[in-house]
Amino acid sequence: MSAPAGDHGGRHPLPDPAAFAARLAKLGIGNDTRVVAYDDEGGMNAARLWWMLRWLGHENVAVLDGGFSNWKQAGFPVDDKQAVRVPSTFTANVQPHLLTDVDEVQRIVGTLKAEQIMEAVEEARADERGEVPVQDIEIPPAVNPKVFFTPVLIDSRAHDRYLGQNEMMDQVGGHIPGAVNFFWKDLFNEDGSYKSTQELEQHFEAIDKEAEIVVYCGSGVSATPNILALEQAGFKSVRLYAGSWSDWISYDDNPVATGEEV
Repeated sequence: MSAPAGDHGGRHPLPDPAAFAARLAKLGIGNDTRVVAYDDEGGMNAARLWWMLRWLGHENVAVLDGGFSNWKQAGFPVDDKQAVRVPSTFTANVQPHLLTDVDEVQRIVGTLKAEQIMEAVEEARADERGEVPVQDIEIPPAVNPKVFFTPVLIDSRAHDRYLGQNEMMDQVGGHIPGAVNFFWKDLFNEDGSYKSTQELEQHFEAIDKEAEIVVYCGSGVSATPNILALEQAGFKSVRLYAGSWSDWISYDDNPVATGEEV
């Protein structure tokens, strides 16, 4: 589900839309085919396929909640045979509004006030944990989640990688300046299923529903569960920075932040 990596574009660049459409058609997926994506890797690969199909204009796609493990544990049938699919016709209708690139991210980096965003996020999470009664939180207008700065840049990686620690995947550690951290695995219950819509709304409650959101990760794969969850929670303007961190650091002039955004 990616093109070969080059000097730029990240570790998992998006494939050419026409080439991907041809691959889908060869697998028997047409424009009217109902697609259910699943994996056994925590959900990120299924979400990547879900996003990619929607990027090509295919709305008739869903993710199997809980993945293959939950399917088996529920006692549903499985087999080890490769399904025979008759080739079909798939015409791509690319949706550019679902995607952004390094040029756009470079333009928005200087507009973010991440320390204010993080205050709102931490206050919301503390209230969710019951640590701070909501009536006792005094949020100044500048950090009120209802007037949240836009666009919002979300880093989907583990918190230590966001901080610039324990970076094992890419040559440079840290995050894009101004980004806030919402680790993608925090979207799931212990059994691997997504949290409820209400829980996801609470998870992202520090972000205005009208905000323009750009989501990234290391290479454009684990960002996609956050995109799915944001849309499930009611957010309407959510884009993927497909090249993500591995693309960002391939440009020597791009700034890098480490530690918390304070």
